[in-house]
Amino acid sequence: MKYITTVNDQEFEVEILDERHVAVNGKVYEVDMTSMSDQPLYSLLADARSFEGYVYEVDGQWQVLMGGTLYEVLVEDEQLKRLRMAGGGGSKDKGPFLLKAPMPGLVVSVPVVEGQEVKKGDVLVVLESMKMQNELKSPKDGKVEKIKVEAGQAVEQGQVMVTVV
Repeated sequence: MKYITTVNDQEFEVEILDERHVAVNGKVYEVDMTSMSDQPLYSLLADARSFEGYVYEVDGQWQVLMGGTLYEVLVEDEQLKRLRMAGGGGSKDKGPFLLKAPMPGLVVSVPVVEGQEVKKGDVLVVLESMKMQNELKSPKDGKVEKIKVEAGQAVEQGQVMVTVV
C-alpha cells in the first residue's frame, strides 16, 4: 500500500512493503516500531538507528513530537489523494496554526508574546512531561495571535496553547 505523507509541508511517498520494511521515496528501510506504554509513546528502529516519539491524532491529522520538535503529519492514501487533487481539492489550507499540547504536562515557559513575529523553528512553548522538557516550535513563519497558557499552568493533551497566523 502506498501513502502520500506530508510532514510540515514536505511530501514523501511511503510504501509499506511488509511488517519489517518500508520504502520512503524509493529508499527501503528495515523498521521496527513498538508502543512503549499506555501513553502515545513509540520506539522506532530504522536501519539500526533508534528514535523515540509521541504520536497522536488531532482533528484527522497526526502530530509527532520527537527530539523536542513537533511535526504536523498528514497521511493520505495515494489513490484518494489523486482523486482529491483531480476534483480541485488542491493544497491544504494555510490558515492559522494551533499549537496543541502533544501530551499532558506543565508549561515551563512561553518565550513569545502576542503580536510577536516568529520564524519557522522559533520556540513557542516549553512543556515538561514525564520529567522531560520539550521545546514546541512554530512550523511556519507568522505572527503570534493568541497565547492561552502561562508558565506553571498544567495542560491536557490536545489543549490549544498558542495560535500563529
